[in-house]
Amino acid sequence: MQFYFIRHGQSANNLLYDTTGSSIGRNQDPELTPIGVEQAEKLARFLHEGSLQTDNKRSNNPIANVSLTHLYSSLMTRAVSTGTIVSKEIGLPLVAWEDIHETGGIYLDDEDSGTRIGQPGRNRNYFLERYPDLVLPLTLGSTGWWNRPFEERDQRPARAERFLNELIARHGNGDDRVAIISHGGFYNYLLRTVLKLGRDDCWFVLNNVGITRLDFHAAGVDLVYMNRIDFLPPELIT
Repeated sequence: MQFYFIRHGQSANNLLYDTTGSSIGRNQDPELTPIGVEQAEKLARFLHEGSLQTDNKRSNNPIANVSLTHLYSSLMTRAVSTGTIVSKEIGLPLVAWEDIHETGGIYLDDEDSGTRIGQPGRNRNYFLERYPDLVLPLTLGSTGWWNRPFEERDQRPARAERFLNELIARHGNGDDRVAIISHGGFYNYLLRTVLKLGRDDCWFVLNNVGITRLDFHAAGVDLVYMNRIDFLPPELIT
């Protein structure tokens, strides 16, 4: 299996932090910015043109001839919006995968107490109206997909492990080429899990719409490249 981890395009919260250095006023489920939409369009064209290696042989050119077989997204708006642009361009259905959400989940900060308060998240009707082609979980109903407290740090490694096990169960025994549209925080927990680092004092940078490729095979895992963004012009790198 070839696995492509792709971060969503720039969100309103990303822009807020980049310009103010603070998360005060953050949105619980932000939209893409205009730059984020442009990034997603560049990503989609890049994938459509087939610029990622698809064979499992060692190569000096690991960036040629892609044809993804599966495309997943978290249920966060910035990921679904990015994934929808990609899905339409490359002609693959976009399938929601709840466990690949950003760390913390859907929440707001109580500015007086500093407490992070879990929020419901978007419900089935929201997605059906705005993203009618998104393949939704059967369990998603009218109450919102999150509907739980803030996800604490000690809960995150188990989710990364759970996702990895499910990914391998679904796709690990064949030649599938799987891409997920996910988030920078979850990326770090997943990489630490895959690489068996056993530590949380390191951070792997992943730019908006950056691509990391991991090849899973019987002998182990190959980290082919990380944070590939050479398809973006300098003014769109965030």
